[in-house]
Amino acid sequence: MSGNSNVGNSQVYEAGDQRNAKSSELGSESRFHEGVANSHHNNDPKDNRSLVNRAAAERQSSDPPESLETSLHKKDPTLPAKMHGNEPSRGAKIDAELQAEDEAMLNKKNQK
Repeated sequence: MSGNSNVGNSQVYEAGDQRNAKSSELGSESRFHEGVANSHHNNDPKDNRSLVNRAAAERQSSDPPESLETSLHKKDPTLPAKMHGNEPSRGAKIDAELQAEDEAMLNKKNQK
């Protein structure tokens, strides 16, 4: 006597309502709890964050100071390798040559 019920219509008790979703369907929907990049603006007056949280976010968003090696690399690409007692790489040598050429061109333009 399957399908016989004394309560309501048999169409109400469809089996699809009581089955788990297939594993292939589980990852297809968009993620609800994942935050969107750049969804918070630090200066948003309608944001419900406390002043302490805003200050912490501001501290995190500021750029960290450059390291000594980074600043030296911008001046002379071969200098960090020389400081460590190594021979500069081929790319660093090429970068130094290009930088010297650029500086020479700028000096010529400034003299005119």
